[in-house]
Amino acid sequence: MKILVVDDEMVSREKMKIIMSHFGECEAVENGADAVEKFVDAWNGWTPFDLISLDVQMPEMDGVEILNRIRGMEREKNVPESKRVKVIMVTARSDKDTLMTSIQAGCNDYVVKPFDKALVAKKLSKLGFQVHLF
Repeated sequence: MKILVVDDEMVSREKMKIIMSHFGECEAVENGADAVEKFVDAWNGWTPFDLISLDVQMPEMDGVEILNRIRGMEREKNVPESKRVKVIMVTARSDKDTLMTSIQAGCNDYVVKPFDKALVAKKLSKLGFQVHLF
C-alpha cells in the first residue's frame, strides 16, 4: 500500500508516518501545496497513492480544500469511485460541522486526535485494506 501523510504539525505528522509505515510505503509532507504536487506526481508516474491521511486544519490550504482538488482531478481523469484514493481526515475537532464538511468533500473516514496504531488499523480495515497488527 502506498500512503501519503499530510499534516503541518511535525509531531502529529511523524506519529502518523510511523504508524502508517507498519501498513505500507509511506511519505509525509507538511502542507497542502506539497500534498497536491505529490498526488499529481504519483498519478503521472503511474504509481498513485492508495491512501492519504489528511489533516483538516492547516494554514494556506486546509485539508478540505486539498481533498476537493484531489477529487476534482480524479473526476477529470474519469477515475471510477472504486479506484479513487482513500482519504482519512485527521482532526483535533470532532464537531459536527468539521466532520460533515469533510464527508461532503469526499473523505472516506476520519480520525480524531489523539490517535493510536489500533485506531488507525481499525479504520484501514474498515476501508478494505489488509492490516496486520504486530
